[in-house]
Order: sequence, then C-alpha cells, then structure tokens
Amino acid sequence: MSNPGVHALLRAMKAALEPHAVAAPFLATWPIEGATLRPQQAQSLPVLSMLGRLDVQCTAATRPLVKMLVSRADSLSWRQTYNREEVGQAFLDNYGWTEIVGLRGPVPSDRLASGFLLLGPKTLYPAHVHAAEEIYLPLSGTADWLLRADWHTRAPGEPIHHPPRVAHATRTGATPMLALYAWRGEALSEKSTLLPAS
Repeated sequence: MSNPGVHALLRAMKAALEPHAVAAPFLATWPIEGATLRPQQAQSLPVLSMLGRLDVQCTAATRPLVKMLVSRADSLSWRQTYNREEVGQAFLDNYGWTEIVGLRGPVPSDRLASGFLLLGPKTLYPAHVHAAEEIYLPLSGTADWLLRADWHTRAPGEPIHHPPRVAHATRTGATPMLALYAWRGEALSEKSTLLPAS
C-alpha cells in the first residue's frame, strides 16, 4: 500500500526532529523511506475542533509541519489512552493523539512510535509514567511541562525529554497545543500509568 501523504508527513516529522541532539537516538531507528504502509481507518475526536486555531500559535520553523498535519488530520486515526472514569469527560474533549509510526500507525515499527499529541486550552494532562523513553517537540502553542517535581515552560520548537518511568505532566494555557512525539524502547505497547493527584 502506498500513500504519498503519509510518506510526506513522515519526511517532515524526521526533518523537524533532526536539528535537536536529544532526538538522535530516536532517529537511529526511524523507518526507511518508502516503507510499506499498514491500512488505517480514519477516526475523529472532539479535540480536532481546535485544529483551526493552531496556525497562529506556531513559529516559521514549525508552521509547515503544522499545516501539513492539519491538512491530513481528517484521514488519520485519532485515539485516546484513557477513559472517562480515569480522567473525566472534560479532559477527553480536549485530548487526542495520532500515531504515524509504531505498532498501530500506518508506518509499522516495533522499536519506535511517533505521531502527534493535541491538547485543548486550559487542559492538564495528569502526571503519569511509562516504560518508554519519550521526547516531545511542541509545534504550536506554549505549554508547561512537569518533569519530576519542576514545571518548565516550552514554546514551539523547544524539545522536552522524558526518561523511562519518570513522572511527567503537561498543562496548556489559553491556546491549544500540538506537539510531535516519539517513544522508543522495548515496551511500546505498555499503557501509561496515571499517578494519584497531589
């Protein structure tokens, strides 16, 4: 199966990560150009209503990838890790992710997962841990990121690194946030574990 749109998105994702040294270990297992694609069924979520607000919240460097993602969002499978009992309906209405590379995305990989996280404004992604090592590259919108016990503000283009099994969280301000993410490790299928609120 070939899909020029997915391959173009894959190239743009790699190009966005390449300038950042923290991304080098993730790029070492990046899929080969022209990889055979896995069939996907498009799936929407309420948070996609925020897509029209992203373009004004990015930088000149991140805008091309944001526009590319927005133009293809309707054809992608958007998912959620948690249910209403775990996080509440308000969070679910403002949260979603789509995997491009990985165990579920159109580009198969059992060593790397990469895609996009979208959070609505004034949303707290609760503290959680997972076995995979993770990086985020915010593309649109400024957010605060908790690593262990300290919050750090990151603007578009400023990467965030989360070591395996280290608690982290995210909170957005007045605008939605779109970020490119990448996971690597042996436990890509392991679900994140939410931590008790403190």
